[in-house]
Amino acid sequence: MRKVLFVFGQLSDADVDWLAKNGRRKRLAKSTVLIHEGVAVETFYILIDGELLVTQGKPARQLARLGSGEIAGEMSFVDTRPPSATVSAATDVVVCAIPTDKLGKALAENLGFSSRFYKAVATFLSDRLRRATDRDYDDELDDSVLDNVDRAGARFHALSRALMDG
Repeated sequence: MRKVLFVFGQLSDADVDWLAKNGRRKRLAKSTVLIHEGVAVETFYILIDGELLVTQGKPARQLARLGSGEIAGEMSFVDTRPPSATVSAATDVVVCAIPTDKLGKALAENLGFSSRFYKAVATFLSDRLRRATDRDYDDELDDSVLDNVDRAGARFHALSRALMDG
């Protein structure tokens, strides 16, 4: 749930409303592959419930496990290159699936949303890289993230509720 803070703490309520209106709730069974290594990504995912597994190569080497509030497909969305890993459901999952073309268009049309979204993704990726490369990584959240803890949680729950209702 910690990752919820990075993404939803940066976004506004209006941004989250847009995600809820334009994203599609998908229930996926355990072992379903969302992203295939080396295959272009057409969907940006926000994990609402469950756990995703990130693997690479053959035989598959586990790189990470993702939990609620984490995102998948963000690297390929940012740099438009094929993914370097496969993402599959480690458990039954619920995701918010947003078509990358629709998301890209919205970000191009709304500079405020764009700046908040890219800052959220950059913060998220920075934390992921630090965790992977720094053995002495200080797990404390910085002040900019802490300032938005309550709002971030509320926004994530609002997205979850909107997807369940819609």
